[in-house]
Amino acid sequence: MKKIYYGKQTIQKDDIKEVVKVLKSDFLTTGPKVKEFEKALCSYTNSKYCVCVSNATAALHISSLLLLNENDLVLTTPNSFLATSNAILYAKAKPVFVDICEDGNINLDLCEKLLLENKNIKAIYVVHFSGNPVNQKKLAFLREKYDIKILEDCAHSIGAVNNNIKAGSCKNSDISVFSFHPVKQLTTGEGGAILTNDKKIYEMALQLRNHGIELKSDIAPWHYEMNSLGYNYKLTDIACALGLSQLKKIEKFINKRRKIANRYEKFFKKFEFIKPLYEFTFDSSYHLYVVLIDFEKYKISKKDLFLKLREKGIFLQYHYIPINQQAYYKNLGYGNENTPFMDDYYKKAISLPIYPKLSKKEQNFVQDSIIEILEKG
Repeated sequence: MKKIYYGKQTIQKDDIKEVVKVLKSDFLTTGPKVKEFEKALCSYTNSKYCVCVSNATAALHISSLLLLNENDLVLTTPNSFLATSNAILYAKAKPVFVDICEDGNINLDLCEKLLLENKNIKAIYVVHFSGNPVNQKKLAFLREKYDIKILEDCAHSIGAVNNNIKAGSCKNSDISVFSFHPVKQLTTGEGGAILTNDKKIYEMALQLRNHGIELKSDIAPWHYEMNSLGYNYKLTDIACALGLSQLKKIEKFINKRRKIANRYEKFFKKFEFIKPLYEFTFDSSYHLYVVLIDFEKYKISKKDLFLKLREKGIFLQYHYIPINQQAYYKNLGYGNENTPFMDDYYKKAISLPIYPKLSKKEQNFVQDSIIEILEKG
């Protein structure tokens, strides 16, 4: 039985060829492909500076150390992978969880209300959930009016656009962060990137990526100085060669994802108690495709739907268990936030398979299987 997962990398012959070239070269890490990939990402996103790192969590960690101070309050979403808010804790700052909108993204109107009530809020960490970007005009307004730091977690959203602003451009933020995990729109195996338009942030991010070291070749060819407590968060030339090859095809990959999303929407709109998280839009780069199912109207639980689909070889996923409800966060005093939209979302949401190699036949099988199981109960 062929298994269908919610996400999957698309590796082709040209990708393999580029990786093999690096394997035969003089540099496997900290070489020319890293800078080439960083330059290509700047060109693609219209940002000034880029620092590639070992994964998106490393990118979030470095970014938080550069943006935050101890005990800063940071508005963020409960609807993300743990790394988004964990990075706030790494910097000894304090996440403040804000409810989501109907599209799964953080509610920026609620963020503004909290900013008016509490002058100790120093930053907002927004996540462009599933590939669907937040409203950039609202982001610009909040940044200018309240003089706060803004980080865009673009782990889901490379290739997304809102108001002609590409995800990662940092037009209305201090830092944007990418993920290149295999289930994302492009992959380097593991990997991430920090993007910024601030030269000082860029220079410090370079240091923190490499143990806090700054090379001082003007003193001596071998001389280096450790000026900060950094980390070993470098990304290899092998990974960057794969990333460069993938980046050349990213628009094709995203267009395929959009076609799959459009077909899902047309299919599920025929059913009263199933709806897409948001209407189809070319703004989204569709890392995920989420549908909301009113399980109370059917005779089956979300868990049983997952298990019965696995018997057919279909592996759905759920994104995400609310971060503030995790045991670690509850031990810190979280868990009682007023988040009715997130709570309702958690009851209803499932993530369907979406990746460039998903065939129409496989998509039809997924759709039909979901309806069959729901209606049989």
